[in-house]
Amino acid sequence: MKIRLANLHDAAAIARVHVDCWRTTYAHLLPAAYLASLSYEERESVWIRALTDRETGEFTFVAEDSGSAIVGFATGGPERGGMTDYTGELWAIYLLRTAQRAGIGRRLVSAVAGRLAESGHESMLVWVLAENPSRGFYESLGGEPIAGKLIEWADVPLVELALGWKDLSRLK
Repeated sequence: MKIRLANLHDAAAIARVHVDCWRTTYAHLLPAAYLASLSYEERESVWIRALTDRETGEFTFVAEDSGSAIVGFATGGPERGGMTDYTGELWAIYLLRTAQRAGIGRRLVSAVAGRLAESGHESMLVWVLAENPSRGFYESLGGEPIAGKLIEWADVPLVELALGWKDLSRLK
């Protein structure tokens, strides 16, 4: 398994992982019609913009299997919501089910934490749906609950929790 910084050529593969993961991870939380309407092409255009716009400080790592297929990704950057005690943020992490429980997610989080630390950040948070079955993953890495909020996604009210790490060196 190889973890590396993403580039523009990865946009289509990242989009496929992103959509496929939404469809599996959120199947019990969001309407089936909404999940079925997700488009690889639309998500690819979002990723092309994300991978070319460097003004936000965003960066993305991908995980490649032995055949160089992208099986996961993690995106990070500066904290976006004004949580002054946490300056870095794990914006997103998705891993195909076939690649889960093999330490890849942990390696992706470590890569994001390392890049944030290199940029001068000492802490990081992630927002996760309270009902997300992967929430325990963040808690197993030492993420501690720090905030919560009510959001609406696809006309469904959901609770989102922020889990934080005060010391990024514990994740690198």
